[in-house]
Amino acid sequence: MDKQVYSLISYIEGLNGRTDKAQLVQSVQAKFGLTKDRSVYYSDTFAIRFSSSKSTNFSNTVISLSNLQKFDDLPFIVCLNTPSKNYLFLANSTLITKVSHSSQALRVDNIRGSINGSDIMKTLSGIKNEPNNFEELFAIHAEIGFEGNLARLVEATNNISPNGIKYVVSPQAKEIILSAPERAQSFIKSPEYAMLKDELDETTKQYENEIILASLIDNVNIRGRVIEYIIAGEDENLRDELIDALQSGVKRIPSFRTKNTLGDFEKVFDNYNTATDIKTKVMILNSAPKAYNLDKILEFLSRENSVFMFYFVGIIPKQIVGQALVSMFQNDLRDTTHLLAHWAGRNSRGVAQFSGQIIDFLINTPNNEIDVNKSKEYLRQLIDL
Repeated sequence: MDKQVYSLISYIEGLNGRTDKAQLVQSVQAKFGLTKDRSVYYSDTFAIRFSSSKSTNFSNTVISLSNLQKFDDLPFIVCLNTPSKNYLFLANSTLITKVSHSSQALRVDNIRGSINGSDIMKTLSGIKNEPNNFEELFAIHAEIGFEGNLARLVEATNNISPNGIKYVVSPQAKEIILSAPERAQSFIKSPEYAMLKDELDETTKQYENEIILASLIDNVNIRGRVIEYIIAGEDENLRDELIDALQSGVKRIPSFRTKNTLGDFEKVFDNYNTATDIKTKVMILNSAPKAYNLDKILEFLSRENSVFMFYFVGIIPKQIVGQALVSMFQNDLRDTTHLLAHWAGRNSRGVAQFSGQIIDFLINTPNNEIDVNKSKEYLRQLIDL
């Protein structure tokens, strides 16, 4: 998150109890040179909306959903001015529970309605919505984005049954799922593990220059998709198109669709059916990469011989600094995985996201230590959601 956001937070907190809303707005706008768009003030690095109330229980209208869409790729902050203190909340779409006002016709193809202060989540996956956590919360949001939240908001707002069906775990499937940590341990010790890593490493080395160019793409979603396709994509023509675009320096990457599958790279061995999700990490940036859809991971692990892995690629400017092929059950990775369960719709267990710091650690010091009992307890937690 840009240092200007921290300066904003410090400046507003320094004015606690000293100004009313009008004075606060005037002071902040002058201090940071903000542009006004309706009720939103913004710069290149953040957007902010000011509200006022006698207490923190405010139900004021904050912003229209369509206007939030315009600023949702920036940290969108709501400042609540009260007589004694200025409270700050992150209010990007990932932190919104529903759309409240004039939203009866809200659909994914008809964005309308407004958000009230009471619609802003106070916690997300156990993380309090307060300035100390804004960087972590925005990193989670950046991976989901407005489009990733829209269907959920439509469902929560209008009680519309969503697409998709929550995976029902049968007793037989549960037994196979709970044996997944032992399968992962067995695979990691096998020659097949080395074969899989060597194949991914060779492709990464082959396209190292193109991966470094792609790491300069600002949009985190596009950046990840492009690099993942360069490493694991099946359509050679599409890969060549992406590489040509990167090498020619065009700002707009050709539109492309990827298979909506759990892993980017699937490889079947005699005793293991592997799916590997490729995740790139720009080491100088904070992020919270997507881990997996919880229903999809349970369905995959219910298959005989199934093993799910992550291939992490660490990048700094002009250099790939490391690769790690890691089990989803690796202790540090498992224990720091955020479950966004209550965030999801009724027909979904939700999604999981990683801490970027743990990925940095695993790239620099790879290990595949797995506590089988803790991993089984983690799987039981997912099943029970």
